[in-house]
Amino acid sequence: MLKVGLTGGIGAGKSEVSRLLVSYGAVLIDADRIAREVVEPGTPGLAAVVEAFGPAILTADGTLDRPGLGAIVFSDPDKLATLNTIVHPLVGARSAELEAAAGPDSVVIHDVPLLAENGLAPLYDLVVVVDATPQTQRDRLVRLRGMTPQEADARMAAQADREQRLAVADLVIDNDGPLAALEPQVRKVWTELLARAGR
Repeated sequence: MLKVGLTGGIGAGKSEVSRLLVSYGAVLIDADRIAREVVEPGTPGLAAVVEAFGPAILTADGTLDRPGLGAIVFSDPDKLATLNTIVHPLVGARSAELEAAAGPDSVVIHDVPLLAENGLAPLYDLVVVVDATPQTQRDRLVRLRGMTPQEADARMAAQADREQRLAVADLVIDNDGPLAALEPQVRKVWTELLARAGR
């Protein structure tokens, strides 16, 4: 099994890279998706988040008000750290279960947004970074996700900067250009991952 950490700043295009890698045969373990699962209604994770932040972070139907919680934690590093101490161990445990279920010949892609921030690079056989300039990231967040420029800047500021991410990279995918330029690069990285996995 080859364990690959995949990361990139918000708006860099990591989701598209993940989608392509899965289409080639990778097993994807998506930390963001797991982070949503571990705070669904009825989970110990949601109970712990409500205990830390109060019932005002729930919607009328009892689900987590993600935008509301985001507004709280992305403007306060201490509150973000509190949230991370609740969610990260739960995500780690579920990720380990999913990895154990993958076959021994698998290329397992761990899609981890905060890989650089949390010093997780040593957990993987290699790290792939999806790279884009801050200007491109900001433009995509405003244009494609409907954020205000201020919201985009706050989300980007809460993450590692470009240099910190590139410092942990074994392989870099440049996604500063159009979508059509991305696929050939991802295909080349996949070929490299298969070679490293001995396939």
